[in-house]
Amino acid sequence: MPSFEKSPPSLVRRFDEIAERLPEARRRQMFGYPTCVVNGNLFMGLHQEDFFLRLGETDRHSFVASFGASLFEPMPGRPMREYVVVPPDLLAGPGVEVWASRAFAFAQALPPKLLSTAKKGPRPAGRT
Repeated sequence: MPSFEKSPPSLVRRFDEIAERLPEARRRQMFGYPTCVVNGNLFMGLHQEDFFLRLGETDRHSFVASFGASLFEPMPGRPMREYVVVPPDLLAGPGVEVWASRAFAFAQALPPKLLSTAKKGPRPAGRT
């Protein structure tokens, strides 16, 4: 299993700044990295030195074309097709907040994912 490096503190701070502007988003940890979800759907997060967003098809194509962005690929050869990596230049400015809002809206429009609150334990023994 590959080992992953933690995101730089400056990137985590920037993530927090953007997440604070989306009060309806819920923060979660995924593989030790901060993420945001709405209705159980992931729409924004960090992975090592990458800040990624989940965008609908039209927005995703526009984002890639406008900023020279790439698809988010947490492991080589394993791209996540709806996710893009935010280029550092865009991340440094206020423009990223517009795209984070679009990612939020896209995920909010998806069917909610119901999260089970029951903890799975050992199966009870069958009757004999």
